Amino acid sequence: MLKEQEIREIREILETSTNPLFFFDNDQDGLVSYLLFKRYYERGIGIAVKTSPMEEEYAQRISEFNPDCIFILDQPEVSDEFFSELEKFNLPVVWIDHHDINFSKIPKFINYYNPIKDKKLNEPTCSLVYSVVQNKKDAWLAVAGAVADRFFPEFYFDFIKEYPDLGIQSKDAFEIFYSSEIGKLSQILGAGLKDRTSNVVKMIKFLSKVKSPYEILEDNKENSIFKARFKELDEKLKKLLDKAKREISEEKVFLFRYSGETSMSADIANRLTYSYPNKIIVVAYLKGSRVNLSLRGQGVRNYVLKLLEDFDNSKGGGHEDAAGCQIDLDKLEEFVSKLREISK
Repeated sequence: MLKEQEIREIREILETSTNPLFFFDNDQDGLVSYLLFKRYYERGIGIAVKTSPMEEEYAQRISEFNPDCIFILDQPEVSDEFFSELEKFNLPVVWIDHHDINFSKIPKFINYYNPIKDKKLNEPTCSLVYSVVQNKKDAWLAVAGAVADRFFPEFYFDFIKEYPDLGIQSKDAFEIFYSSEIGKLSQILGAGLKDRTSNVVKMIKFLSKVKSPYEILEDNKENSIFKARFKELDEKLKKLLDKAKREISEEKVFLFRYSGETSMSADIANRLTYSYPNKIIVVAYLKGSRVNLSLRGQGVRNYVLKLLEDFDNSKGGGHEDAAGCQIDLDKLEEFVSKLREISK
């Protein structure tokens, strides 16, 4: 939860702004964080960030849209080069996040808000943004973003009073995500983000104006493109999960490899963790000479950060029980072997 003073500071910047620019992480938490601001203040342009760290190239969009303030939402890592370019614009910059990072590297000109910095509860960014706007009409949207990040928000109770048919009586975020209509809605948003840029823009415009979650869940002309994308990716996901479950072994660390045009590593890893909560799940997306890994399991980030010290040309990070990293493909077997040793 953000402090009252922090909430007032963020509100003041937005209330005096006429053209804010929002950079948000390319997942449900990031998307919902932007939409909560957009729908409440009825202004602002949103740009999904698809690289980690956030690279210098995104600074070009600032010149393109000429904003009077800049927000960075749910972005775990920002490059020094982007910060250098950003400082030249001399604009108010707000960065709201919930990742455990090296806080000493944050430039002084950034207004940075993250409860983790004060050793507080790790709430997803959309939950923090909801505490700023406090718009109960959009509690359903905030729930969709929060459960996708495996977080149960207190405002779930506000949502379920309004839409009892879309939720379930549970405090387990993953159970809500996989077993309820609001969870399905969240999955639809996630699939929509994995589409070509023009379709993502259309989806965001639609989501900025919807009056209720039913407009997303019901089939209509406005949501047909991203609903079709959800159905397409959901079929692919089910096939990959069936393959993974056929390969599952008794070992604590389970490695699953796959390839294809679309990365679905986080979706696969989350679902396998839901089915096998006592395992450490490693999902490897094979593409070229590098491999992207999504890892899930108790304390897995600490294992990853420790192991990466021994691997050149590697990078990674994330949350305590959910991490990601990138290594050379020819080092995959060695990495997993060492993970098995260190996690015993």
